[in-house]
Amino acid sequence: MSSFSERNDRKPGKKQSFHKRVESRPEKGWSPAPTGRSGGDSAPRSPRGKADADNFLWGRHPVLAALANPARRGMGHLMVTEDRAAEIERENLANGHRIEVVDSTALARMLPPGAVHQGMVFKVQPLEGVSLEEIAEDAQGVIVMLDQLTDTQNVGAIFRSALAFGAKGIVVQDRHSPALAGALATAAVGATDRLPGARVTNLSRALEKLADMGWRAVALDGAAEQTLEEALDSRPTVLVMGSEGDGVRRLVAEHCDVLAKIPMPGGFESLNVSNAAAIALYEAARAQGAD
Repeated sequence: MSSFSERNDRKPGKKQSFHKRVESRPEKGWSPAPTGRSGGDSAPRSPRGKADADNFLWGRHPVLAALANPARRGMGHLMVTEDRAAEIERENLANGHRIEVVDSTALARMLPPGAVHQGMVFKVQPLEGVSLEEIAEDAQGVIVMLDQLTDTQNVGAIFRSALAFGAKGIVVQDRHSPALAGALATAAVGATDRLPGARVTNLSRALEKLADMGWRAVALDGAAEQTLEEALDSRPTVLVMGSEGDGVRRLVAEHCDVLAKIPMPGGFESLNVSNAAAIALYEAARAQGAD
């Protein structure tokens, strides 16, 4: 049995047919150029733009989560190695997607340098997300709001922590957030396909709408007087996280009910934002009465 935990029930399907790609030489247009890295490649690679890289998911957990997501049904181009194709067929994980068998070297040429594909690549458009109202209805629990976080590793890690601690979803600003694909989805280990995400035009207006729907906003600020433990309670809570450089912007902070800090008795005054988010989500889950 696969160790991957799915969120959707599956009905047994008919046996998948595999189509194997014959690789006689490197394909032009698939190979990304190293971006800011020194590589050990024997030949230069043609450039791949960021938008193109955002159309790929890779790695076992991100790809299997995408296959299990009903919103992906009938979409995308699934390419896997022969042993992964056998696994997907054996566990009925394809969910209607056609499997193309491709060798491991050819998969690596499709992706950014250093990407670890684990024998699975899914070419598919990034998720559009859901509406703010869909995440916030029946006000209860915790929502995470990210204010201009652009680092894919951090955002992906926050998605992973938010799913682990039972958050209802993540809200980002449309113009200042990365696509839920590529390196971000890999860092999230499948959480981007299992946790709802909403893109909004204006975070301040989104907080006003959330307040009208019964939500209370708590922004993390290292200079705040209250600690998270003091600020959090069992009411529906929006945790607002800012970027590591600028923190939560002034206007966004003014739309929050309270500012709170993570106490750091060790004397080191800075945490990576994804680590801070994991701590905040743990504290929020405790305040909500979660086991």
